[in-house]
Order: sequence, then C-alpha cells, then structure tokens
Amino acid sequence: AAEARIAELEFRAEIDALTDVRNRQGFERELKRSLAYIARYDASAVLLYIDLDGFKAVNDGHGHTAGDAVLRAVAHTLTRHVRASDVVAQLSGDEFAVLMWNADVHQAEAKAHELERCIAEVNHPAAKAAKLGASAGVVLLSADLTASQILDAADRAMYARKRERKDDR
Repeated sequence: AAEARIAELEFRAEIDALTDVRNRQGFERELKRSLAYIARYDASAVLLYIDLDGFKAVNDGHGHTAGDAVLRAVAHTLTRHVRASDVVAQLSGDEFAVLMWNADVHQAEAKAHELERCIAEVNHPAAKAAKLGASAGVVLLSADLTASQILDAADRAMYARKRERKDDR
C-alpha cells in the first residue's frame, strides 16, 4: 500500500493543481522518455506548443480568479480534443503543450489549427470579452535533438505562427 501511495504522490507531483494536466516537470520527463522511445523504435511524434493570445486582458480586466477559470477551461478543451494517448501540459502561465504520437507534421498542423479554433470558442465570459485566442507551433520530434532543443524549436514555431495569425487579421 505504501508503494502504491508513493507512486501516486510521484505522479501528482507532475500534475498542475489548477488545470489537472501535466506541469512543466512532468511534461519534460515525458518528452525525454518519448525521445528515447523514438530513438529505439523509430517511432514518430510531434510537439504542439500553444500560447494563449489575449490572456493578459482576461487577468487585467476580469481578475485572476477569472484567469484561473479560463486556464482550467483551456486545459479541459485541449484534453477533450486530443487522443487519450496524447500528453497535454501547462508549461507556464498561458503556455500549453501537446505531445502527439504517431502523427506527421501535416496531421499535427491540422490539429493545431483545430485547437486554436476550439480555444477561441472557450465558453467563459472573460474569455469572450478578451477575445481569447491561441497560436500553436508544431515541431516533429527527432532523436537527434535534446528535449531543450525541441522546446526551443517549438517556441520559435509558435512565435512564427503568432506573427502569421497577426498578419492575417
């Protein structure tokens, strides 16, 4: 019973208490494990790096309680719209990640655009008032890269997507 309790506590240490998805520590462990698996079995996986657009206006205009509710709603939206085998994480305040197995870049880009649309439709008054949106960058995992390099590449891809979305408005 003690071993089971320890295992549960170790798992909970990697879950964000607010959003109930993996936290950065849990996500980085999963990413490193995924890279080892990809190297060994020549599998495929992609990383979606998602930044919320307009989230500052939620906190500034409606308070941090509303901001917390919006973050929970976004985490729930992401979890609801990905496969059970995919990993959803909150990396920092308004940055999320999704690790998708057995997907190529084209499938991941389609999923990223779908998730952007779903986040823009989050049904919370503060999210609607702030015109909450999201920008998602996509990177193919490669066993030749470290977890840190992949996160950096995904961050750059997200900022490129953010610029692209801004230019489209």
